[in-house]
Amino acid sequence: MMDTNPQTLPRDSSTFSPEINAEIRRAADTGIYDIRGGGAKRKVPHFDDLLFLGASISRYPLEGYREKCDTSVVLGTRFAKKPIELKIPVTIAGMSFGALSGPAKEALGRGATMAGTSTTTGDGGMTDEERGHSEKLVYQYLPSRYGMNPDDLRRADAIEIVVGQGAKPGGGGMLLGQKITQRVANMRNLPVGIDQRSACRHPDWTGPDDLEIKILELREITNWEKPIYIKIGGARPYYDTALAVKAGADVVVLDGMQGGTAATQDVFIENVGQPTLACIRPAVKALQDLGMHRKVQLVVSGGIRTGADVAKALALGADAVAIGTAALIAIGENDPKWAAEYSKLGTTADAYDDWHEGKDPAGITTQDPELMKRLDPVEAARRLRNYLAVMTLECQTIARACGKSHVHNLEPEDLCALTIEAAAMAGVPLAGTSWIPGQTGF
Repeated sequence: MMDTNPQTLPRDSSTFSPEINAEIRRAADTGIYDIRGGGAKRKVPHFDDLLFLGASISRYPLEGYREKCDTSVVLGTRFAKKPIELKIPVTIAGMSFGALSGPAKEALGRGATMAGTSTTTGDGGMTDEERGHSEKLVYQYLPSRYGMNPDDLRRADAIEIVVGQGAKPGGGGMLLGQKITQRVANMRNLPVGIDQRSACRHPDWTGPDDLEIKILELREITNWEKPIYIKIGGARPYYDTALAVKAGADVVVLDGMQGGTAATQDVFIENVGQPTLACIRPAVKALQDLGMHRKVQLVVSGGIRTGADVAKALALGADAVAIGTAALIAIGENDPKWAAEYSKLGTTADAYDDWHEGKDPAGITTQDPELMKRLDPVEAARRLRNYLAVMTLECQTIARACGKSHVHNLEPEDLCALTIEAAAMAGVPLAGTSWIPGQTGF
């Protein structure tokens, strides 16, 4: 008879877990590191670890049916002649054509426009369907320079210089050959069907002084009209934000490690960078120390999912947020209706992350003409607009409950933390105490 005494039953190692052992065997079999899309899957402190205090006697709430709570935001007020005016504080992050299908890029442009916000090109250049359906389009300027030309810089409403990405700060991008069709190859000046790797740093600068020169060059090309964003990965947010401001940025985009990517090494996604929650307060501190908070706008991305996440990011000092993975899910990515096809690929809808393979059953992260037909960009845009509307209403609801007439009036004093780690990262008190770890006594 088997011994069922818990003290004598065999135990899995916490260090060499079944998942780790499986990865060791896979690496030993293939000699190839694992590549995937999406963001970090490990559990780290996040916005769920924060709560709003709400108003009662010491503060009074606003009546939702009678008292207005504004959600508008203006990005690029520092130097640009034509700042971007948005109706909501939620924007669409950069995702490239190549990583995404043409219909997906069209859907993002349509949905963002209907919601009154902006979308972003990503690596690989500007497509006509994206520019044609995006009322406000941010053009990403990446180390690869794929698809970059002065005409498209002028066609854009803002320019985002990508220095780092949350999923892979310090690393370049990947686009595998199966997704490099003739159209993608033409836009990027690449051979068809050959794996593409983007550089990890810009070829024409080695530090912040060179970045300042590049910003001035882009301003001259665009007649000082377009806001210049600097996107940084969540690695050293205080210093990177300060240097971006000193180099002349209008907007800083800060991307934490929960931010997604089309394709990179799994070891990179899970082990490089900091959680989004840990990055916001140091970046805000840098802006405050330079006297530039709210003068240079801060956009936060990486794992934003709900209006509560938006409200918490704003309360910590952000001016707006950007969503990527959530936007793809809204338009149909990883939809359970394709469960049978995900199963054939050896995965499930919620776990599917092999976006680099170009076999996406939803027709979003693919260049396969037949799969792309599955995505109706008009219906997908309607879904994105609905999702953005819900996020905005949720954010407003929380702001009103805290007595705020504008979502930007949310502040750290409206928050408490459920864990010591979240309290330390966010710089807000542990619930039920006045204790901010590392800042105050009990």
